[in-house]
Amino acid sequence: MSSTPTPRTRVVREPQRAVYDRDAVNQILDEAFVCHVGFVADGQPYVIPTSYGRDGDVLYIHGSAASRMLRHLDKGVPVCITVTLVDGLVLARSVFNHSMNYRSVVILGTATLVDDPAEKLAALRAISEHILPHRWDDSRLPNEKELKATSVLRLPINEFSAKVRVGPPVDDEEDYSFPTWAGVIPLEMNSGTPIPDDRCEQELPAYLQNYARKKKS
Repeated sequence: MSSTPTPRTRVVREPQRAVYDRDAVNQILDEAFVCHVGFVADGQPYVIPTSYGRDGDVLYIHGSAASRMLRHLDKGVPVCITVTLVDGLVLARSVFNHSMNYRSVVILGTATLVDDPAEKLAALRAISEHILPHRWDDSRLPNEKELKATSVLRLPINEFSAKVRVGPPVDDEEDYSFPTWAGVIPLEMNSGTPIPDDRCEQELPAYLQNYARKKKS
């Protein structure tokens, strides 16, 4: 389902790379781990990296109830959330035309505090399962003290756009004869061998064996 871009989310530079399809945006959000949250507090811009989770058309972020980010966003401050995946280094013949293959998302809106205890717990579960599926049910759940110390914010995914670059380098015609290697170096995220805690007595669960961050269809 495609969304009509707003003047704030319409891609101006390289508009052919713009993506306004909600399903494509969701795929990027579901594959990435970290978002960057931009906001202004007392006239000072901040951009804070944090984990997140998606439930349908809602993005959840969380943190300490005492954090600057959560305290300011709870006041209805406009927020800009970005997510980026880098899929490859694009090596051109000229330095000017070097690039990256990437997928990125920008979401604009106003975040609101999640007050309902059931939604708050569901949001925390969504964040946990987004990072590592099955871990929520395999861990001790947060107690009342921990829940009180944690704030969760809800941001509707209503005003958004994505930008995607794929393919080989694009050089100026006169540079194609320049004697250097040109092409794409693919990049992907891989996990290493799990390292158990010194006091861990449990066998490695199946969901952690050969863990990989896979693209979701």
